[in-house]
Amino acid sequence: MARKWDILGRVSDLYVGKSTLFKTFLLAGVAAISILFSWYTLGLINKLQVDTRDQVEKYVQLWQLAANSPTSGGELQFIFDEIIVKARFPIIVLDGDKKPVSWRNISGIAPDDTTTSVKERLREIAQEMYDQNGEFPLYFGDTYVNFLRYGDSQLINQLKVMPFVAIGIVLAFMIVAIVGFQNIRRSEERYIWVGMAKETAHQLGTPLSSLMGWLEVIGSENRSGVDAANQQEISDTTIDNMKVDVERLLRVTNRFSQIGSIPELKECDLNALAEDAVVYYRRRLPFEGKGIRIDLNTGDIPPVRLNAELFGWVLENLIKNALQAVDARSGRISITTKLAVDKRHVQIEIVDNGNGISTVAARKIFRPGFTTKKRGWGMGLTLVKRIVEEYHVGRIVLDRSQPGETVFEITLPVAGR
Repeated sequence: MARKWDILGRVSDLYVGKSTLFKTFLLAGVAAISILFSWYTLGLINKLQVDTRDQVEKYVQLWQLAANSPTSGGELQFIFDEIIVKARFPIIVLDGDKKPVSWRNISGIAPDDTTTSVKERLREIAQEMYDQNGEFPLYFGDTYVNFLRYGDSQLINQLKVMPFVAIGIVLAFMIVAIVGFQNIRRSEERYIWVGMAKETAHQLGTPLSSLMGWLEVIGSENRSGVDAANQQEISDTTIDNMKVDVERLLRVTNRFSQIGSIPELKECDLNALAEDAVVYYRRRLPFEGKGIRIDLNTGDIPPVRLNAELFGWVLENLIKNALQAVDARSGRISITTKLAVDKRHVQIEIVDNGNGISTVAARKIFRPGFTTKKRGWGMGLTLVKRIVEEYHVGRIVLDRSQPGETVFEITLPVAGR
């Protein structure tokens, strides 16, 4: 029992092992986006600050010209009212004693508020402006008359906060993504554990049911009064069939023991594996439907490196799905092996004439837990895909599907190439 739980645990790891890689890429993406956004925003802020300083320098030059003009009173007032007042950045003009005499665009302070507390607050703000941007002296002749100081506009201050807002949004998105991924992972784990238990029961149930049937045959023959010679012949046949089912049980056990570990690959005859799977299900056709026919078309193909137990499981799962899809009276299933056009791969096609798979379902058939069957757990094709692509470096696709024709195609590399 401990062995079984260990196997299932390792199977679960196959589905969730990419969690660390997902988180790494997510963190790297967040870091890259944050750095790029911050770099762009800081560049934009710097450009706006340079433009603001250029504007202030022009204002000061205009003011200076007006202040030194013989008719400076009106021009100076015009410059202040029509140019300085309309600036979008905060401005404080100080007198020679560094006391505020006029100001504009100071947050929370009206231009006509001259109370003592406001003046004190303006001095503090002016000092902050000086620390950040310096000051511009305003001359009257050769004498300092006033000093102009300015700060960043509201737009620049908002842009300064934007990188932190963006990083916060991206981090929130990352947290939501990680939580969502964890929920998906837990959901897949539940499907895996339950699905593996269901698959185990199904795989073991088939040969066990057969063994029980053979035991009934033995019991009925013992009660029927058959002569000794015929009794022996029936017993020999029954025992041979029971051996086949016992071997089947051992094979199922061996398959589950290899899931979650690195399987040993050997050069195998793919045609022989396909024939074994077909023969096994042909024996069961009387129980599946008397009108069903399974055809095997083997091509001239080179050996392929396989794990025979696991790949036999792949073929059996696909044939089993085909049996469940076709009509019991007229079902046709065809398994074809051939060499690919590039001569470096071997292809296996499993074709059935069932109702087909819808376009919506076709996109999900390999996902853990997805099934169109009322009693299915959606693990068969998931395991098939894992075995083909992760263990055998191959590829499996639903090549096409429509009413009357569904084709699964497996591609495997030729041994030694």
